[in-house]
Amino acid sequence: MLNKKQSISKPDRLLSKPIQCKTIILYCCIIFSNTNTFSAIDTIRANQTITDGNTIVSAGRKFELGFFSPGSSKNRYLGIWYMMSKSTLVWVANRETPLNDTSGVVMFNSKGSMVVTSGVGKILWTSVSRTTENPVLQLLDDGNLVLRDAVVRDSENYLWQSFDCPVDTQLPGMKFGIDLVSGIDRCLTPWRSVDDPAPGSFTHRMDTNGFPQLLLWKGSVLWARAGPWVGLWFSGNSKTKMFGFYADEFVFNEKEIYFRYELADDNTPTSRYVLNPDGESTIMIWSHRNQDWVVYTTLHMDKCDRYGMCGPYGGCNPNNHPRCECLKGFVPKYSEKWKAGAYSDGCVRRSLMSCGGRESFMKYSGVKLPDTRISWYNLSINLEECESLCLNNCSCTAYTNADIREGGSGCILWFGKLMDIKYYTDGEDMYLKMSSEFDYVTESKRSGVTKAIVIVLTILATALLFLLLHLLRMRIQKKRGRIKFNSEMVALNKIEGEDFEVPLFDFTEIANATNNFSNLNKLGQGGFGPVYKGLLTDGQEIAVKRLAKDSRQGADEFMNEVSCIAKLQHRNLVSLLGCCIDKGERMLIYEYLPNRCLDSCIFDEEASKALDWSKRYNIINGIARGLLYLHQDSKLRIIHRDLKTSNVLLDHEMNPKISDFGMARSFGGNQTQANTTRVVGTYGYMPPEYAIDGIFSTKSDVYSFGVLVIEIVSGKKNRSFIHCDHSLNLLGHAWRSYKEDKLLGLLDEAILESCNHLEVFRVIQIGLLCVQQHPVDRPCMSHVVLMLSSNIALPRPKQPGFFLERTFHDPDSSSNQLTVTVLEPR
Repeated sequence: MLNKKQSISKPDRLLSKPIQCKTIILYCCIIFSNTNTFSAIDTIRANQTITDGNTIVSAGRKFELGFFSPGSSKNRYLGIWYMMSKSTLVWVANRETPLNDTSGVVMFNSKGSMVVTSGVGKILWTSVSRTTENPVLQLLDDGNLVLRDAVVRDSENYLWQSFDCPVDTQLPGMKFGIDLVSGIDRCLTPWRSVDDPAPGSFTHRMDTNGFPQLLLWKGSVLWARAGPWVGLWFSGNSKTKMFGFYADEFVFNEKEIYFRYELADDNTPTSRYVLNPDGESTIMIWSHRNQDWVVYTTLHMDKCDRYGMCGPYGGCNPNNHPRCECLKGFVPKYSEKWKAGAYSDGCVRRSLMSCGGRESFMKYSGVKLPDTRISWYNLSINLEECESLCLNNCSCTAYTNADIREGGSGCILWFGKLMDIKYYTDGEDMYLKMSSEFDYVTESKRSGVTKAIVIVLTILATALLFLLLHLLRMRIQKKRGRIKFNSEMVALNKIEGEDFEVPLFDFTEIANATNNFSNLNKLGQGGFGPVYKGLLTDGQEIAVKRLAKDSRQGADEFMNEVSCIAKLQHRNLVSLLGCCIDKGERMLIYEYLPNRCLDSCIFDEEASKALDWSKRYNIINGIARGLLYLHQDSKLRIIHRDLKTSNVLLDHEMNPKISDFGMARSFGGNQTQANTTRVVGTYGYMPPEYAIDGIFSTKSDVYSFGVLVIEIVSGKKNRSFIHCDHSLNLLGHAWRSYKEDKLLGLLDEAILESCNHLEVFRVIQIGLLCVQQHPVDRPCMSHVVLMLSSNIALPRPKQPGFFLERTFHDPDSSSNQLTVTVLEPR
């Protein structure tokens, strides 16, 4: 062979070409016949090994097995990772016995088990399997590492498989639960940290005491509970349902109890369910466009998710303050402790139960079913039979359906105290046994009398307060000649009683930061008043939203924005730094975002040229994730109600942040929509059911998002859009372009060269799905995020709302410049 320093004459080179080719081929054959590198194969046999630096790869090149070092650690572990994301580990073998060098070897022992050893022959980890003469270790395309007989491929006859020994990740096809025959407990335990795959302090497992349910333990302490499977999802965690794109399966028989999900088809995005070191569970999906993982949904462990937060017979509502309340007919066991916020002792019946009397049941809707460890079940009887069984058993305290599908079936009976009840939107029905009908009437009357007393006292107190405030104002006015009373202080005190803090700024501090509200510092003007750029003494840049005295956004909207956004933390929501109510002012202090609002970028002919398709796609995705957090993942279900381009701010990297929560509304645990006689928002972004009937829901924001998508792609405003061929608004034009297969003409010229046309057309179709006429047809934001992050098939959109011809007026008229429009329907 020739090395780099050797040279031969030109004729010799020409004559030697065939010889060189043959030599190279022979040399390659020798290399591949003598190497231990299995990067091109998915299997090793009894006489083969895997050493550090070598790997095996699944047949479809989806997963890889080999040695790795996590994070900043130098320890070596045997693990399985995605080929597309090599830093994403899905399984680790020797997680508690790492190597401190690269001498690790994978081999078979004399019993046919897979063994991980060090260079000196020390066994670090071994699989437990049945003996076979011809063991084969194979990595499958679903991420499962299996040990089988060389001639047997049946999954039911695997000698051992990694899917039976999960770590922190559940993959599609993996069973999560218990094999009642073999005793295999497939539970999840998170890594200790990003640098250490050793088992952390949490364990997520299926509990089979009573009716099966998922429990999260922190050491020996029951930390949280997903609840029992009710046919469609786990009670208390309905948002883990994959909205039809994954096939969920819950198997419950005499041999095994487990949950798993499968990919519906090849277009279904790759996903994984991960238990994080802090005990939080996250569903991640792979974004082919970004070549990275994105969060599909996160199951936050808020205070209502902590097990037994409100004690026996106490219900927890994350949207209420205080969160805990006793069930009807029950009172706090220790009233003083309850008033002080110590709820763990729970509640007791107001009157003792008498067995064999006139017992009946009170229905509770929208609840996470109580702890089922002390329960009895029968899957073959109906709800009426279930009620009869509970009524005739003195120890029975409540009952419900075991399966909520098709009107309900099966029966669960609870015995003893009811623990860990939570109110939430998609909760189930539960029937609580009460001592007699008289208790209902008494409770109702007591409640009615109590409410009447509270109303009367509230009216009197309010009248007295207004009188005192009036006298105080008159006194100050006489003394100083002007009024200096801050009525917002009362509301602010109420806010400070919640579980969050709002920093207060002095007027002088903000005045100095903005050069006394100089016009040179003015960033913009809205219906609420001006916005100024400021610089605090510590060097932090701020944006100050100063409500004008005649602002359409009054004290209620101001306090609503403070109380709402102070509870929210997300990278796609603007951060509130504090507020100022000094000297009669109402000011909100935000983080300063140098690229202003989306409105000033997307609709400006020069500025829009800097927004190529990649940046616009990132903005669309960011807005979608911010809305998903508001609708689903935040502690409160927030409806923004005024989402538009001017309320989307851009940071220095052009990442979007949703702002202006003055019109936002939070929903209670069971609430999915509401109606109002005071419609707020901006024409062009309102869905028809809200603008006409005052009905709003999360689907209202979805509609507004769809309008934003079409505007971002086209660079045109929905309301002021003009076309020479028709008098449709932008949505109407987009719908017509979609139906006539002329979407290219809808695109902003600034992105024509920088975009993948098929990708943009797909985004337009998602936008049209969001603006459909009927709310039920619009996707929820979790579905939108999924569609944006994957290549799943999209349904055909129906006609958008406000698809109509209209007489167009001057686009520069003031009516089209309104930022907040308030209607008063009669």
